[in-house]
Amino acid sequence: MKQFWVDVRPWNKNIATTAIESGADALVVDKADNVKRLGRITTIAPDGDLKPGTDVAEVAITDKAGEERAAKIRDKKFVIVTTTDWTVIPLENLVAQSDRIIAVVKDRHEAELALNVLEKGTAGILLRTSDPAVVKDVAGLIKTETGEIGLVPFTVTKIVPLGMGDRVCVDTCSMLADGDGMLMGNTSSAMLLVHAETLENPYVAPRPFRVNAGAVHAYILMPDGKTAYLADLAIGGSVLVSDAKGKAHSAIIGRTKIERRPLLLVEAESGRDKVSHILQNAETIRLVGQDGKAISVVNLAKGDTVMGCVLEGGRHFGMAVKETIREK
Repeated sequence: MKQFWVDVRPWNKNIATTAIESGADALVVDKADNVKRLGRITTIAPDGDLKPGTDVAEVAITDKAGEERAAKIRDKKFVIVTTTDWTVIPLENLVAQSDRIIAVVKDRHEAELALNVLEKGTAGILLRTSDPAVVKDVAGLIKTETGEIGLVPFTVTKIVPLGMGDRVCVDTCSMLADGDGMLMGNTSSAMLLVHAETLENPYVAPRPFRVNAGAVHAYILMPDGKTAYLADLAIGGSVLVSDAKGKAHSAIIGRTKIERRPLLLVEAESGRDKVSHILQNAETIRLVGQDGKAISVVNLAKGDTVMGCVLEGGRHFGMAVKETIREK
């Protein structure tokens, strides 16, 4: 997740309160005590959680020498970068060399540019504004959207009941919409979009905060592009939610449930790429068709088209690695 910091220097209680309520990750302040009365949030201050000069560097870039100075800072957790003439070029050079750059911005437009520089973007932004509406606007950009996932259609080639096993339900702190789901699979090279339990059915009430995800061993795609095992997801973490067109956002995990249930293997292919996933064998578990509509696994048939994604296979602690790994 990208860092969303708000500069509250000089102290402005209205800006600080709006930032906290909008989900900011940290506040840059002169005194951390001012913040503690309002809520729990990371502070960057001489008496804060992160200390300027020790944990965080601040560099104003006015020429090439300033850019080079910022790029050479390696001993700080983050480097706050200010440009007098705001331009993408210095950020491009810095992002290419460092993953700890926090760009100072004044509005949504500058935030969008910083977060998309060289596609991967800066590590985050530091917003400087005296307008609470701007805080909310930028928060809406950085705290929800996580970009686009390149979804592709897969043709179902195999559906096999497997018997009993342990599966995971992922309950989020968000109300998910029709078409929303999470990307999961038996391997890290390709995943299927598993639909949220948003639809009416004769058997149980909808649970629009839930994705009945799959077997405990399966991989799930996370907001930072890494993968995690379904069994390792924990309360307070974040998961990636994608709609049928690949528009993605993050959601906080409120609970996971592991229960023994009958399982079903689904295999599919898209050209040379193959995907498989093990799901609970029940009417309420659905994949997403190419038309964006949910398809129950009990109605799924060979030849049906379902949406998923193709990734770089081979993971070590959730990160893609360049080594010889075969997953099958």
